[in-house]
Amino acid sequence: MTEPIPPIGTQISALAALAPDEPAVTCDGRTLTRAELDRSTNRLARAYAALGVGVGDYVTMVLPNSIEWIQAAVACWKLGAVPQPLSARLPDAELQGLLDLRPPALLVGRQHAEIPAVPAGFIPDPELSDEPLPEAVSPVWKAMGSGGSTGRPKLIESGGDSRIPAAIGYPLGAQEGDTTLMPVPLSHNTGFTTATIALLMRHHLVLMSRFDPHQFLRLITEHGVTFLTTVPTIMQRTLPVYHAEPDSYDLSSIRRFWHLGAPCPPAVKQAWIDLLGPEVVWELYGGTELQALTFISGDQWLAHRGSVGIVVAGEMKVLDDDGNPCEPGEVGEIYMRPSPGSAPTYRYVGATAKSRDGWDSLGDLGYFDADGFLYISDRRVDMFTVGGRNVYPAEIESALAEHPDVLSCLVVGVPHEDLGQVPYALVHAGSPLDEQAVQDFLRGRIAGYKVPVTVEFVDTPLRDDAGKARRSAVREEIMARLRLLDAG
Repeated sequence: MTEPIPPIGTQISALAALAPDEPAVTCDGRTLTRAELDRSTNRLARAYAALGVGVGDYVTMVLPNSIEWIQAAVACWKLGAVPQPLSARLPDAELQGLLDLRPPALLVGRQHAEIPAVPAGFIPDPELSDEPLPEAVSPVWKAMGSGGSTGRPKLIESGGDSRIPAAIGYPLGAQEGDTTLMPVPLSHNTGFTTATIALLMRHHLVLMSRFDPHQFLRLITEHGVTFLTTVPTIMQRTLPVYHAEPDSYDLSSIRRFWHLGAPCPPAVKQAWIDLLGPEVVWELYGGTELQALTFISGDQWLAHRGSVGIVVAGEMKVLDDDGNPCEPGEVGEIYMRPSPGSAPTYRYVGATAKSRDGWDSLGDLGYFDADGFLYISDRRVDMFTVGGRNVYPAEIESALAEHPDVLSCLVVGVPHEDLGQVPYALVHAGSPLDEQAVQDFLRGRIAGYKVPVTVEFVDTPLRDDAGKARRSAVREEIMARLRLLDAG
């Protein structure tokens, strides 16, 4: 008979008993061993319990990447509670919208008038015991917050409880004893899931409290990182730093380099394949809901340039606006579902996804080629039309990313009297550029109607460390400035 899988908290305690002096987690030069992580989270769990946290309760964590973040999540699992991580930079109004969906038993890292809370840096009473707690199972092992493609807040609860097998990392190429670097915010599903895999698979988890390309490369070199998950924004921002001093860094330890979260400009991906080798660079496509996934290796990508891979879990199809299946090469909306007969992979609290007959859409547009490889065009809400022709910002952004001086970019559609809308580009450059030079560069790469009519240069990155951009908010800000100019 198969042995039952213990909950996450129990597995972490078992690893502490097996290898108490091994490093478990490192951040900003501080390291906790497995025994220190286990004992400190036993005490923290008792402090949370004294504040009213029990089995099935939400604990909302509004913290930056840190050892404290890991301790808070592990303490939740040990109580059978549900960790709900949110960005430490979340505005109060947006935070309140998510809290209203399912009020937590405890808020960690932010004060609140009506919800029990502990501040960032909270230290439990040292008189509390750090001995093991009774085993508890969280009915949901994570609950991720999202504004969703509609802008309405929602929570995405995992479809399973906290009895997660350590083997969860094997399909991703993770191995027991890896050193995992986490440059992505833990408040995003990419960061949360990868960190959990590291905790379960006896990895040394190295966190970045905030992304910096120099530090990213230094940590890989210093710790001999073997496994990491990142996003295209980080890839793009790191390349010029590496190429400026290639002899200062050693990336040869990396065995598996995953990227996901947003379309990767082909020029950026090619550069990383050239740097690490096609057998090292892998890409994953799928939502937080995990209805279905695609994988693609570097070797496959070189044969299907621009693809995000073939379906490896669940099912996907591409439909036109009338719900009819699209032919290979025809762009439509991507729908997905778990394999028939499998358990649900998620539950929504709040807004829901667009569905057709049990198939969900996350709002992405794309197509399959004749070999079954999927290509992402853009988000439906981001597409705009120029003179009646569909334009996908991601295509223009990919072309912009080929320019060696472009560190990040964002394209939106703005109104135009004759054409309806035209492209407007924001560019964060690493050296001086002008609008004409950028437009001339693009004309050799994309159709003329896709070349931005306006190129605005900015001094700060346009996406966060998880590769996310608030494109609708950016467009509204641009529109407000354009209205002021027109009024003047």
